[in-house]
Amino acid sequence: MQVNGYIKKGPLIFLIVCAVIFSLYVIVEYGFFAFTEPPAPLVEKEEIQRGSILDRNGKALAVPAAFYDFGASPQSIKNKDIFAGIVAPIIDESEGSVLNLLEKSENPQFVYIKKNIDSNTYEELKKACSRNGFSAVVKFDKLQGRVYPENELASQLIGFVGKEGKGLAGIEYSMEEVLFPSQKEMTSDDVNGEGKQTNDSKSNQGKNIYLTIDANLQSNLEKIAQEALESTQAESLMLIAAEARTGEILSYISLPSANLNDYSSASQTELKNKPASDSYEPGSVFKIFSVASFLDTNSITASDIFLCDGIYSKKVGRETIKITCLDHHGWETARDALKYSCNDALAQMSEKIDSEPFLAKLHQLGFGEKPGTEISGETPGVLRNPNDRLWSGRSKPSIAIGQEISVSAIQMVQAATAIANDGVPVQLTFVSKITDNEGREEYVHQPVLRERVFKKATTDYILDCMETVATSGTGTRSKVQGISMGVKTGTAQMADHINGGYSKTDYVSNCMAIFPIEDPKIILYIVIEKAKGEQYAGRIVAPVIGKAADIIVDQLGMNRENASSLAHSGTISISGTKPIVLEEYVPDFRGLSKRELLPLLNYQNIRININGDGWVKSQEPEAGTPITENMEIELYLE
Repeated sequence: MQVNGYIKKGPLIFLIVCAVIFSLYVIVEYGFFAFTEPPAPLVEKEEIQRGSILDRNGKALAVPAAFYDFGASPQSIKNKDIFAGIVAPIIDESEGSVLNLLEKSENPQFVYIKKNIDSNTYEELKKACSRNGFSAVVKFDKLQGRVYPENELASQLIGFVGKEGKGLAGIEYSMEEVLFPSQKEMTSDDVNGEGKQTNDSKSNQGKNIYLTIDANLQSNLEKIAQEALESTQAESLMLIAAEARTGEILSYISLPSANLNDYSSASQTELKNKPASDSYEPGSVFKIFSVASFLDTNSITASDIFLCDGIYSKKVGRETIKITCLDHHGWETARDALKYSCNDALAQMSEKIDSEPFLAKLHQLGFGEKPGTEISGETPGVLRNPNDRLWSGRSKPSIAIGQEISVSAIQMVQAATAIANDGVPVQLTFVSKITDNEGREEYVHQPVLRERVFKKATTDYILDCMETVATSGTGTRSKVQGISMGVKTGTAQMADHINGGYSKTDYVSNCMAIFPIEDPKIILYIVIEKAKGEQYAGRIVAPVIGKAADIIVDQLGMNRENASSLAHSGTISISGTKPIVLEEYVPDFRGLSKRELLPLLNYQNIRININGDGWVKSQEPEAGTPITENMEIELYLE
């Protein structure tokens, strides 16, 4: 057989060689796959859900919610008028605006029509597009969203999440890694032999954070705070209530506040976390820490007396220091000086102690340092020392009366835990517990005690002095019926950042309360800034302390002196009760049972309305209101 002349030998050999090489490659690859274990199947990445934020009792304050960005392909929509007519009313937009987006889009393949729509709108849109044959031309991008059921409640503490699903403020920001852990790329270690995700990967789900605040208490105190803000026409108000023994913060208020579901419309003032980030000169409230420091270092004794003639004057080198007092108080002990808030006596006391041990006590209390709670943006405030270029002969007596030092509201409460807890400060906290996405507890708060600052005898004396302030001093308007309370008020001029020195119109009015005195449970601190008209804390802040404490006592079920009590011995009996008589003034019904109230229904000219069952928790009008003919009294029982 003769080879055709058209088939050349070279190309034929090349084709044969290629065929042999390809065959060998196929055989080798087949053998490799035949004797190699097949790879584990790819696992679809599980969607990570952000954890919730709840109050101490489990009331939801921030919960995950799906949001969507809705878009469409303009070039794929044949009848844009029909499409616009269908989707516009659902997304609450005009048909014209939807048409305008479709017709004038720079990208004919895709345009976003509405961003950040909620789940209900998404479901309605999806059904409408499906019914009308538009499913193939629309797209929904799912976003990690957030809903805040209580709107403004504790807004600066809770914070908010941005459109990209990241925390931008408050606990949402500072505890981002707990609420929404950063996700690593999945490896073979995360997948078991059956191709299923392991428990380690599931643990990457967001955790739930239970705050220490009580939402119901927070809500009631916010109402009182808002009333105070409006009545004083103040620029801002801060209120913190904390458990003295555990450091758990029960209420945290900063007004004005923002609606977290519409945070983008809020002002910077409404979003600012003032109790943590702002510092100010506290004025006379600070005197409780000064006197405690003087006593604890044996620089003064409780029996030492100081003469107040209305002005403290001393020459230090070439400098003459003058600190005025509001009155001529005469001879005073430390108790008297706190009772009347005497600047002169405190300045004289400061002469008895060196700067270093005095400042050391204040540092131990936490002044000049960040408090170290779970929220970000804490200020350390300012606590100067003798090496500071601004330190002068005036500095020590000024600090003693709450000037030349700047503090935050959280720092003041932190320091007060030492007074309330026998001289041992307790670390403040906002987190009660943390659970995983299945509800298992991963963290439960336990009190963290700091290094002892004062002897118990020192704090017992200071609490006793604070009770004197409440009963016969500058804090008499803060008294609460049936509860022993210690308070200290303070009014301080604010710094004038434009002209220098102190403002003649702007003041910080603040008040610290600790109660009950015999067994301190609650620390309550309120700050009102730049009130209009009346400025003195004893007149505008002390009454707010009283109202707030009254609510705290009732809501936490704290015992009041001379209140009805229950004794259990097989049967229930009520001790110390007398028949209720309505005469000139409305009595205090709180703590009385429904059974005790029934005789009141026999009154002809006074109408008693009993709401609920159990014992009286609140009443309208308040006790002490003059009784008038045909008056209606509302009693609320729980």
